[in-house]
Amino acid sequence: MLKKEEILLLIYFITIIFLLVVFVVIFFMAFQRRKNKFLKERYQAEQRYQRELADSQIEIQEQTLKNIAWELHDNVGQLLSVANIQLNVIMNAAPTSLHGQMQETKELLQDVVQEIRSLSKVLNSDVILKNGLIASLQVELDRFNRLGYLDASLKITGDIIPINSASEIIIFRILQEFLSNVLKHARASKLFVHLDYKDISLNILAKDDGVGFNTSLKTDSSGMETMKSRAQLIDAKYSIKSEIGKGTQLILGYPYKGNQ
Repeated sequence: MLKKEEILLLIYFITIIFLLVVFVVIFFMAFQRRKNKFLKERYQAEQRYQRELADSQIEIQEQTLKNIAWELHDNVGQLLSVANIQLNVIMNAAPTSLHGQMQETKELLQDVVQEIRSLSKVLNSDVILKNGLIASLQVELDRFNRLGYLDASLKITGDIIPINSASEIIIFRILQEFLSNVLKHARASKLFVHLDYKDISLNILAKDDGVGFNTSLKTDSSGMETMKSRAQLIDAKYSIKSEIGKGTQLILGYPYKGNQ
């Protein structure tokens, strides 16, 4: 049998081993907790950096678009208006046989001036802030209809819930980029936009009946990346669905919570 002293020594030894194991476990847990906290803080810092970078890029883009809008409205628009006035003067002195052609040119100039004014409205973020998302989107779709390239329509369902102005501009820019891609690439005859105001989110569907494309293939489209990054800024769910010959859909889900 073990002597009393040996038993005590064994108990002390087991106790020390146990305490060492407990210490190692606690140390490991504390290390892991500190490591996870560090990784989380680094991830959050990276996310803040990316968000601030995207914010800066969008701010620069918005200022550029605003400057273009001012140039179109104040300079190009004014020059075309002056050309229209001068055409009226020339028309009075021109032979009657030329009046028909000159009148057509005059009407064309008026259409161009109107188009430039509409374009300047949808490029200028101040005007979008003033008019709001729905009115600005309607102006853009009306402009598409006037161009005669396709039939564009807007549907609104649900009780309209006010959205903060910064988010409205970002949502409008996402839709504007999609509409621009439709006009340039889709060869569509119809364009449909649906704003569905739900209790917790604004669900947006924009679709065309154009040629579509294979979404599994990588593209060099900066517009697609811009739409995606803008959606991430407002925590909106974003997806593009398309099939060859079956058109393209933009699906956007903007959550009110945390963005109001």
